[in-house]
Amino acid sequence: AVCKPTRDTMLAPAAMEVTIDGTVSTTLASVNAVHNPRARKLRSAVWQDFTKERRADGNCVAICNHCKKQLTATSRSGTTHLRNHLAICTTTSTRRAGKRRKLIVRRILHNKTSTGQPGDGHASGEDNDNDSTHFDQELSRQDLARMIVQHGYRFSIVDDLGFRKFVKNLQPQFSMVSYDIVRADSMAIYESERLKLQDVLLKTPCRVSMSVDMWRSSTQMDYLCLTCHYIDHSGDEWKLRKKILNFVHVEEHFTANQIANLILEKLQQWGIERKVASVVLDNCTSGDIVATELLRVMQPRRLLLLNGNLFHVRSCAHILNLTVEESLEQTSDIINRVREMIQNVKFSQERLQKFLDTAKLLQIDQKLLVLDSPNNWPSTYLMFDSACYYHDVLVRLAEQEANYAAFLTAKEWADVKALTEILDALNNTMEKFPVENPTANLYFNDMCEIQVLLNTWRNSPSPVVAQVAGRMLKKFEGYWDLTRPVMAFASILDPRYKMKSIEYFFQLIYGNDQFTAKATIEAIKQTFTSLCNEYEHSADSLKNPAVLFYAGNSSSCMSSVYNNGNDSKTFSRITLSDARRGLDQYIQESSSGQSFKSDLDLYLEEAVYRQKEGNQDNFDILGWWKSFAAKYPVLSQMARDILAIPVSIIPLDSEARVLNEYLSTMDPSTVEGLVCAQDWLRADTEVANSDGHADDKVPRGDELIVAPN
Repeated sequence: AVCKPTRDTMLAPAAMEVTIDGTVSTTLASVNAVHNPRARKLRSAVWQDFTKERRADGNCVAICNHCKKQLTATSRSGTTHLRNHLAICTTTSTRRAGKRRKLIVRRILHNKTSTGQPGDGHASGEDNDNDSTHFDQELSRQDLARMIVQHGYRFSIVDDLGFRKFVKNLQPQFSMVSYDIVRADSMAIYESERLKLQDVLLKTPCRVSMSVDMWRSSTQMDYLCLTCHYIDHSGDEWKLRKKILNFVHVEEHFTANQIANLILEKLQQWGIERKVASVVLDNCTSGDIVATELLRVMQPRRLLLLNGNLFHVRSCAHILNLTVEESLEQTSDIINRVREMIQNVKFSQERLQKFLDTAKLLQIDQKLLVLDSPNNWPSTYLMFDSACYYHDVLVRLAEQEANYAAFLTAKEWADVKALTEILDALNNTMEKFPVENPTANLYFNDMCEIQVLLNTWRNSPSPVVAQVAGRMLKKFEGYWDLTRPVMAFASILDPRYKMKSIEYFFQLIYGNDQFTAKATIEAIKQTFTSLCNEYEHSADSLKNPAVLFYAGNSSSCMSSVYNNGNDSKTFSRITLSDARRGLDQYIQESSSGQSFKSDLDLYLEEAVYRQKEGNQDNFDILGWWKSFAAKYPVLSQMARDILAIPVSIIPLDSEARVLNEYLSTMDPSTVEGLVCAQDWLRADTEVANSDGHADDKVPRGDELIVAPN
């Protein structure tokens, strides 16, 4: 029988080189030249490097033309192992040819997969390499532009000799494009992705929330970054999304009113001005004034929840930062004393050696002696913490240098330890805030705990603790009052807590004043109920009553089955849908005297949800509400809107909000296109990561925006 290739190669090992056992006779016979109408030609390009012959026992083998090695060539072995051999063939010229063919094969497999050809990209016994090597210049050009945008590479990479040589070896047919062309292609990607995102936002049935940040280039140009936060439930799961909508240049002399008008203009261009739930302006110039102007324009249009009472909020991290930074300004003397002491130890070689020797003598494990950065309170906490850790060492040094005034006195050490205790609790809370975009329910309990602790510290016997805690509490309550309603609502929508967290913490916060505690709890519940009523009214206005209830002129529900207005139906024309309409009307009539319970009533009456196993912090609240959307349709809509409000994000500090040198040299329209398009293409990178590929958190080029760890 004549050996012929087959398409069933997936049954053979995909990457196994099978050699012929040397103990078996290798006597070869030429392949029978008798015509066989079922035999197929060897059309794979791999046979240019192999000769197919048949042994005396009837089995076929493939002999490498370069090293004369024999490999199987049966009807089920395919050609993959032949290509693999070419890549490792001991002949130098063959190895180079094998590598080139390996690259071509990868391209073939990719084309088969992307175009949906039979075989899902796998090689077959009848390998049609010559028919599948079609190269698409335009597709490769778009891939190049997409890569540059996605990873933040320079446009001028297309002029780099090393990159051009790499591409030439990878695909000789590719004609490298110019700087201007790749820039135009990148802007085309931005425009295409912008239209896709706009379509998504317009079709999203829930509200969106916004955050505004001010950026600056190295050339001192200011930019406004407008970011949208929303719940995407288009797939199998509800996902919290964060998308940069605009990254627009603003003049340095822009007033708060002009910034507000610019934000409104961009919202209108996206078509989402009627869908905004809340806005975070933590890193926006004159944020309070901007919020007031936005409210002035949007309130009369009846576009906002609770007439705008939930519109302007602050993130938890920003509240803590403002509270601590403004309060520590009053303790600058003790901070400067600690800073001076550590500077004199770290930057004096002789004193540093004494410090290390003393630590070794006292058997204290080495730990970094931290010097803080001004205007960065977490680093000040680390400085205090490291100073307290080496307290015994520093006291011993002070005894050795009694005339040196840089070391702290006993009273100053007591104040430092007291302040460290306060900063430690606040820093632990800050460390809970994740870098990723979290839902709004996560940190209500933590913020309430901070308020309870500040109330306790305010009555401390330590004067410095009582003084600092009193100032912090005043600042904290001023900022927290603005955001507390939103976070309280998010806590109610957390089925693990409902009203329980609010009731528990407010009783602790107000202590003996239980009347105020109960009044505050009731006020939050009433406001939440009012918000539910708004959603119910909005839902009812969108419903078609004819879809839900079918009222007729007849007095009996059964007659409505047979009569539809003036048109009577014979028994033979009655359908199942007619009977179902009668059932709907019967339920309406028979239930009219029964009390009706809203979504909120049913939700609060049920016990809180308790996870059987695992960490409570890993609770998937969006998955829970997706599962119970049919049971609580109104509350689930509220959950999609409230949980997306970005009160739990970590705002970037001013040093992080600076464009890199490459972007700073570009015109504003190009900057906006690259920053936005890179953010929108991030989903592709996340998919690659989920497949075990590259980690997007590792910088690979001139990234446009890199959030600090």
